[in-house]
Amino acid sequence: MNFDLTDEQEMMRDTFARFLDEHSSTARVRKAQETGGFDRALWQGLAQLGAFAMRVPEDAGGMDLGLFDAALFMEEAGRTLVSGPLAEALVAARLLGQFGGQDALLEQVISGEAVVTIAMFDAASRPRQWIAGGPVADGVVARWGSDIVLVRPADATAEPNLATTPIGEIDLMQGERVVLGSGDEALGHFAAAIEEWKLYMAVALSGIGRQALKMAAVYAGERKAFGQLIGTFQGISHPLADLLCDVDGAKFLAWKAIRDIFDHSDEAGATVSLAYWYACDAAARAVAQGLHTFGGYGLSNEYDIHLYNLRAKAWPLVAGDPQLALEEAGRRLYAGERAELPASGEVPLDFDLGEEAHQVCQEIAELFATKVTPEQKARFHYSWEGYVPEVHKMLAQHSLLFPGLPQHLSGRNITPYARIAAMGEMERQGYNTPGANVAAMVAMMIDKYGSDELKAEVLPRIVGGDVLCSLGYSEPSCGSDVFAAQCKATQLEDGSWRIDGTKMWTSGANLASYVLMLARTNPDVPKHKGLTMFIVPLKTEGVTVQAVHTFQDERTNITFYDGVVIPDSWRLGEIDGGVKTMSAALELEHGGGFSKVMKAMIEAAEELSREMGLAQEVRTQCRLARSVAHLWISDMLTYRSQWASVEKKPNHGFGPMAKMYSSEKFLSDSRDLLDLTAPLSLSKRQGPAGFLNQCYRHAAGTTIYGGTSEVHRSMVAERGLGLPRTRG
Repeated sequence: MNFDLTDEQEMMRDTFARFLDEHSSTARVRKAQETGGFDRALWQGLAQLGAFAMRVPEDAGGMDLGLFDAALFMEEAGRTLVSGPLAEALVAARLLGQFGGQDALLEQVISGEAVVTIAMFDAASRPRQWIAGGPVADGVVARWGSDIVLVRPADATAEPNLATTPIGEIDLMQGERVVLGSGDEALGHFAAAIEEWKLYMAVALSGIGRQALKMAAVYAGERKAFGQLIGTFQGISHPLADLLCDVDGAKFLAWKAIRDIFDHSDEAGATVSLAYWYACDAAARAVAQGLHTFGGYGLSNEYDIHLYNLRAKAWPLVAGDPQLALEEAGRRLYAGERAELPASGEVPLDFDLGEEAHQVCQEIAELFATKVTPEQKARFHYSWEGYVPEVHKMLAQHSLLFPGLPQHLSGRNITPYARIAAMGEMERQGYNTPGANVAAMVAMMIDKYGSDELKAEVLPRIVGGDVLCSLGYSEPSCGSDVFAAQCKATQLEDGSWRIDGTKMWTSGANLASYVLMLARTNPDVPKHKGLTMFIVPLKTEGVTVQAVHTFQDERTNITFYDGVVIPDSWRLGEIDGGVKTMSAALELEHGGGFSKVMKAMIEAAEELSREMGLAQEVRTQCRLARSVAHLWISDMLTYRSQWASVEKKPNHGFGPMAKMYSSEKFLSDSRDLLDLTAPLSLSKRQGPAGFLNQCYRHAAGTTIYGGTSEVHRSMVAERGLGLPRTRG
């Protein structure tokens, strides 16, 4: 897996970023607006850096760089609101190079002396259309029926428009027209150019949206209301955190599209359409929220945020309603529509988990096919109640219960990527009990912090697959604020500990032999400093486990501890050092989400749609395609989180972003797909209807357990946007 750029790409991006910071500052953008929104000096400066040669074929005098190189440039162009039809010029220059015959003009384009742009619609049926850069263009590349033509516009007159960009309604009938190419191959080149434009627009809009959020975050970190920085108010910070996930997700969806093109994936065409549609929507919402954060000042021409607000809408709308791209994605996914796609060039991005990951997944799949009976599979469930002791033990015997752990803990010491893949394959097989994950965490903590007694008595039972462990963090009065725990551990004269109190949401306690507990050992210090971690046996005097059943077909528990005495040897870590010990446990986790169940949910909705005769309806295809976009973005955010964790990259809240985004989209999409397939989706009958029904109920809990979405939004706001802390 790789999200890193090559050294050459880093250098190129930084070069363009520095140039644009100086020559496309908001002051320069404002100045360009005084003369129609085009900055010719900026244009020529970009040409000197090779911008317009990037995608031109080498045999036509260009650099023939890859889609990803140009996308990196376009993200910086979006961030700095470049004054000119940049995305259009890049694809038009490539078309001139592909068709040939316009060497003199192409040379002028590459040098920045001339501007070429592209018309979005077939001029044979729509000769008069809005064209980005039309008023300043020396040429417009357009489709004209079965021909691709170069038009030198005659009535290129600018008019006032939404964002004072150089766009205009141009009558292509009035200009000199030269045929560049004809027939299927020529039309294919032009269609691919439109797809390339969509990708450039997607990353540029992501750049616009992210910069607007950063500006809003800076303002919220300086502006006070009611005596407090407004960035401390969750009503300010949480919407910004949500939108950071969206604009990053839009960019990563475009990155996926580029990689899909490189891989010749069947998903590539749909991914392009979804990336463009999603970026249009995400950027529009991001700039609107950014402006709203400034309050009344955001409406003032003196503040730059309004420039982002207008440009985020003006750039893509020359191609018409972005919602049409969602319909297009639906046809590409569900009606067999093909897309002509541009050549990708080299792509350093890699979202594959590697050969070792493929091998371990294959081994797991074979074990489930040959060693697990239909009766055992019938007991599988996404919750703790899906624990099947025979399967648990079988996986331990094959060193696949905790494959990422060291060999002395019955693991395989495989790479973190292979471990992630193994967990995903378990889920794909339907064996998604969280019991193994918690047991692995407890095993690692005992190995690192446990006494010789724990290592001899408890650890072998865990790693041998003979017992489960549960987590005793939450309490009735503190919920996600685990550091507010009041369950008390009092040290007795002989050094042992007496545990008294209540734990809430102790899922799996009815099945587990041990609980990993966070208990208060010192009430006289700040709450996070007076906690200690213990292993507490659940099948012992003084422990009561009371069932709590949920509408999700899950069982969780309240656990009561009344004078439970354990030896000091069952303590993990230092007294009052529980936060440090728990932090080590958290380091074992990689940011993840709910992609696997989201994918299964969409597949169930697809099957149910076919059964109900809805599959060919546009509304059905659109809504399924929208859920697919959310699924793929969840995947990409999860990949980034996992990659950053494994490769020790800076942590900007990537894990919370992945979990929060995927759980929220799982919830909203489960609701929408339940609506789409009603009334059959009301049924709990075996098959897609029952599964979709279950997903709707399951999704409600995913935004709560593992840290609520509100907690994760605060983490994203702080780590990803630098906003002040919103939690006590």
